[in-house]
Amino acid sequence: MNKNIHFQELGLRDYKETWEYQEKLFREILDQKVKNRREAAEEPTKNHLLFVEHPHVYTLGKSGDISHLLINEEQLKQKHATFYKINRGGDITYHGPGQVVGYPILDLENFFSDIHKYLRLLEETIILTLAEYGVKAGRSDGETGVWLDSGTPFARKICAMGVRASRWVTMHGFAFNVNSDLGYFDHIVPCGIQDKAVTSLNVELGVKEVPMEEVKEKIKRHFSRLFEAQLI
Repeated sequence: MNKNIHFQELGLRDYKETWEYQEKLFREILDQKVKNRREAAEEPTKNHLLFVEHPHVYTLGKSGDISHLLINEEQLKQKHATFYKINRGGDITYHGPGQVVGYPILDLENFFSDIHKYLRLLEETIILTLAEYGVKAGRSDGETGVWLDSGTPFARKICAMGVRASRWVTMHGFAFNVNSDLGYFDHIVPCGIQDKAVTSLNVELGVKEVPMEEVKEKIKRHFSRLFEAQLI
């Protein structure tokens, strides 16, 4: 079981380019697993964690409803935003500058064979990070992601999640609103959930901007501890 995770900071990068890169890493791990089984070999499979910020983009998961995108193609251009239908679970979401997007591409058989546990640990990573800023966050019954004031009329989402898994290999991941322009969420029904707000860390703290590198370091520390892994 290889618990080393190759970490890469990709900076600001186009969504489609990053998606294709994820697919490449995902396929390499799957191919290694197939080869190991075919040849009765034990060559360790790799694990990856990518951090990235995307230019403004909306993505729709496999089970998503296109009607949850509330603007047309011309309006997308005016907002300097793009749109993609993609192969993760979940509905529609937004990515943009000021958001920490994390893509763990893991062979879960190196850790545990439980996709629900995987999602809960991703959520816990963000919950623990928020706690360091004095922000109490949690989960919402039946709704993946990280929420504030869940179960109240003031419930608001601060981190969206959507993953794909095949043969226990994961891709896609989480989008944590740190200094996001929340106005972009007005043009979708976020994650297909009606009548619930979206927030960001800087809004909750009442500051103009939270240092992104500081947030990323906290996420990495909690992620590696929860997964009992070493980021390299």
